[in-house]
Amino acid sequence: MYKKHAFRLLVPLLLTPLLACADGSEAPGPMLGALQMLPEACGKPLADIDSQARQQLTALYARAQFEPLWTSYAQLDELLSQLNALADDGLNPATYHTEAIRHAAHTATTQPLHRECSDLLASHGYLLALQHLTHGRLPQALHEPVWRSTEDPATQRDEQLLDTAAQALKTPRLAFDKARPALEQYRNLRLAYAQLRRAERTEQPNIPSGKTLRPGMTDPRLPLLRQRLSADDYLPAAAVSPDDADTYNAVDEAALMAFQRHHGLQDDGVLGVETLAALNASADERLGQLRANLERFRWLSRDIEDQSLLVDIAGGRVIHIHHGQPLWETRAQVGRSTRQTPAIKSSVTRLTLNPTWTVPPTILREDKLPKIRENLDYLAQQNLQVLDYQGNLLDPQLIDWNNPGNILLRQAAGPDNPLGRVAIRFANPYSIYLHDTPSQGLFGRAQRATSSGCVRVESVMQLVNLLLAENEQERFERLLETGKTYEFRLSKAMPILLAYWTAEADSSGQPRYRPDIYQRDRSLLGALLAADQ
Repeated sequence: MYKKHAFRLLVPLLLTPLLACADGSEAPGPMLGALQMLPEACGKPLADIDSQARQQLTALYARAQFEPLWTSYAQLDELLSQLNALADDGLNPATYHTEAIRHAAHTATTQPLHRECSDLLASHGYLLALQHLTHGRLPQALHEPVWRSTEDPATQRDEQLLDTAAQALKTPRLAFDKARPALEQYRNLRLAYAQLRRAERTEQPNIPSGKTLRPGMTDPRLPLLRQRLSADDYLPAAAVSPDDADTYNAVDEAALMAFQRHHGLQDDGVLGVETLAALNASADERLGQLRANLERFRWLSRDIEDQSLLVDIAGGRVIHIHHGQPLWETRAQVGRSTRQTPAIKSSVTRLTLNPTWTVPPTILREDKLPKIRENLDYLAQQNLQVLDYQGNLLDPQLIDWNNPGNILLRQAAGPDNPLGRVAIRFANPYSIYLHDTPSQGLFGRAQRATSSGCVRVESVMQLVNLLLAENEQERFERLLETGKTYEFRLSKAMPILLAYWTAEADSSGQPRYRPDIYQRDRSLLGALLAADQ
């Protein structure tokens, strides 16, 4: 690590008393003086810190009356150990000046401000690391913003971070443990990333493209497919019979189906374009995917509450979080790539029973108007009414459908209504909500990015039961059975987060990937790599 005798040279400097001015008033102590002269006082890397970092350093030292904070070999050793362990969080330890901190400990001198600058450097690396664990390495708002119905209490979290940093100076490990997201998803994903990062890399040859491969077919790519499936323990090496070595058999099919399930693909045992792309993904590509999602869960940790609904956009799921743990989940259909479901943090406050459906402007413009122009009977076939913005009924025959002006299309409540029997409402500027759907067959797909942005929920009545208080159940059921549209206010709001991630892991660190349906991973990983520079 570094030499103990070199560090001991610092001790006399640490104990030097503050000097007083000749007129009796106290001059600023060495640490305060160095802080006041930043960033010029200490050279690189402290010469590059911004005003916010200087303010945080000043606030941390103020909690210790501007005394040096790093006063023992063991304390610095633990700090460096924790900074190096950030590699398992997908963070680059060099960002936190580990080598510069180590070098400063090796080279104690009597040069003015040397000791103070060394102390400031360690503190800056310490605070920066805690900030990245708490808030994320990158600003979420610049990369994958979330619309929030209430203001994010960033200032309060910064104060908590400084309190944690000050209280754990003697044992920095405690500060890192507290700053790191407590989410089970983060812990599991961190374990998966660490295991893959340390694993011996044996890159498999790419499987060439070719015709879609189904059971019973022969294909010259079968040896490569089996090699790839065997390398990741989906196919036992001894499972291939010499009698059918050239035929895609039932054992091969079962192995490929297991692979597909772990990668969010339709587990049909068919080797098509999407499955081939997943098979050919390299270890480095998967490592990058895990790294990008560690950053996402650092962002998400502030928004996943102890009691809440979590919409997993890329995975097509709705999860009920109870006491911080997943209690219940169901499948969901989310927005397709051209009409993406946005990231939202809000609260469910009401249910619309037997909802009518007002066609959103984009669907009206891109989907409905072309069909109406082609055949005006489409309105009657779909039970669609035409209204003005004041809610007055209009005669479809009197409208110029090439230039219809300010109109609304509304579908009455009923079994064919796209919203089904109930819609789950929460504040947001996108007219997004969760709802029932008559399109139940689409839930059987592995990839369920099929909607125009809203979230269709399987087993929606089970979800409603989780939102209702016990004394609301009977009234809800009675009003629902009337078949009339009714706005049902919940007695207790439920926090909800709609979020995007493309990888997770189980408690053993076994990763599960899913397709990047909105093509965001590459951009986020690129930004993380650029930040490392």
